[in-house]
Amino acid sequence: MQTPFMTGFPGFITTQLIHELIRQKKATTFYLLVLENQMSLARETISKMELPESVHLHLIEGDITQFQMGLTDEDLGLVKEEVDVVWHLAAIYDLAVPKNIAWKVNVHGTASVLETIQHFPHLKRLMYFSTAYVAGTRTGLLKETELIRPKSFKNYYEETKFEAELMLKEEYANIPATVIRPGIVRGHSKTGTTIKFDGPYFFLNMIERLKGLPVIPYVGKSSSYINVVPIDYIMEAAVYLSELEAANHQTVHLTDPNPHPVEEVYRRMVQLVTGKSPKGRFPLALAKSGLGVKKVRQMLGVEQETLDYLTWDAQFDTTVAEKLLQDSEITCADFIDSMEPMVQFYVKNKDHKKYHVKIE
Repeated sequence: MQTPFMTGFPGFITTQLIHELIRQKKATTFYLLVLENQMSLARETISKMELPESVHLHLIEGDITQFQMGLTDEDLGLVKEEVDVVWHLAAIYDLAVPKNIAWKVNVHGTASVLETIQHFPHLKRLMYFSTAYVAGTRTGLLKETELIRPKSFKNYYEETKFEAELMLKEEYANIPATVIRPGIVRGHSKTGTTIKFDGPYFFLNMIERLKGLPVIPYVGKSSSYINVVPIDYIMEAAVYLSELEAANHQTVHLTDPNPHPVEEVYRRMVQLVTGKSPKGRFPLALAKSGLGVKKVRQMLGVEQETLDYLTWDAQFDTTVAEKLLQDSEITCADFIDSMEPMVQFYVKNKDHKKYHVKIE
C-alpha cells in the first residue's frame, strides 16, 4: 500500500492512474496538487469518479512552477510526513506549445518538484512521466538506456522533456526514481474512453471532415512506423513498476513492442470512419504548407507538428520494459486489433467541444 502525491490532476492520465491504483488496491489516500484555476474542475472530476467510501482524495492548491511547488508550509509539512510515492505527471503535452511556456512548466516545474521532494523523509519512489520522444530527430533503434542529445527536436515539447529527464538523472544520488517514457497515448484499448482528442485523433479529425469527398488520399508516402499505446497498458505497467525494486533508477519505454506502419494505421482509420479505403496520395510538402495556414488547421482539426511523425524513421527498444514486466502478465494491446473501440468512442463524441484540442 502506498500514499501517493500526484501532480497533473485533473488531467486524463493522472485520473486514470488514481482509478488503477484503487482497482489494484494499492492506495486509498491520495494527495493531489491542483492549480488554483483548476480547483473547481478538480472537484467536478472527483464527483464523477464513483469512488469507494474507503478512498480519500485530498486536493492541495499549488503550482509546480513556483518555489516548493507553491505549497503552503502547512500543506508541505503534511505531505512530507504522509507521502511515500510521488507521481509527477504535470506537463505541457501540446506539440505546438511555445518555447517559453514549455520551459516554464516542463523544465522549471520539474526542477521545483525535484528540489521539494528531496526533503520527503519517507520517499520510496518518484515516478516521472517523460516521453519516448525525448529522442528528438534521432533515427534507428532508440534504447531505454540512452539519453543522447539529438541534433534537433521536432518541437519544444520534446526538447523540454529531454531537459527535464536529464535534470532528474543528475539527481539519482538523492532521489529513488523510475522514468516512464510512453509512446503516443490513446484511449482505453477495450472501451476507447479518453478525455482529449489529440495525437492519433488528429488523423480521425481530418478523416471525419473529409469523408464527404469522393476519395480520401494518403498523406505523402511513408514506410515509417507509428507507436501508439493504450492508456490501460501504461497505467497497469506504471503501477506495477512503482512497487518493483528492480525498476528503481531505470528508464522504461512503455511503447508498443509491435508497432504498425503509419500507412497501415491510417488505412484502418479511414476504413472504420468511412467504410472505404484511402486512394491516391496528397503530397506531404503541400500538406505541411496547407497546415501552415491557421484556418486550414482549424478546419481539418490537425496541428501542423503532427506531420513530423509521419516520416520519422525510428524504433523504440523495449528490452528493459520486457525484463521488468516479465512476471506481471501485462501486455500492450495491438493497435490495429483494438482500434475499433477507439474510433467508436471518437465518432460518438466528435461533436462535443470538450474533447477537442484548441488548434491555434
